[in-house]
Amino acid sequence: MVGEKDIQDKLAKLEALFARGATAGERAAAGAARDRLQARIDMERGGDGETETELQYSLPDVWSVRIFVALCRKHDIKPYRYPRQRRTTVMVRVNQPTFESTVGEEFRILHRELTTYFGDMVDHLIADVMKSDGNDETLEQRKLPR
Repeated sequence: MVGEKDIQDKLAKLEALFARGATAGERAAAGAARDRLQARIDMERGGDGETETELQYSLPDVWSVRIFVALCRKHDIKPYRYPRQRRTTVMVRVNQPTFESTVGEEFRILHRELTTYFGDMVDHLIADVMKSDGNDETLEQRKLPR
């Protein structure tokens, strides 16, 4: 197991990286890693005394679920689902403030990147591959039949 001194050293390095990060992405990654290490230090010291609570996340699509589950497992959190819950619902039992500042923040960053990537790919598919215009704002407006 990594000692608290090693974690403190890593934390100092991440703070330096965050301070001099050249791009927004580097600063965001260093900041997220810094927050995870700080949360780990807090947990090793006994945490903030809060108990774990069960949280339910209803995610918009299966891609989001896959990212969320992967992040949970990366942080040694076991996601689960009750019988008859939808595939886009994920349950976790965690300390909410710590979870939101680590996994939640990292998920929001990755989800934003995934959404941007999928949007760019769909635009490329419609414009370049299908040689079409997918703009729904130019649809013809018809009157309802009586």
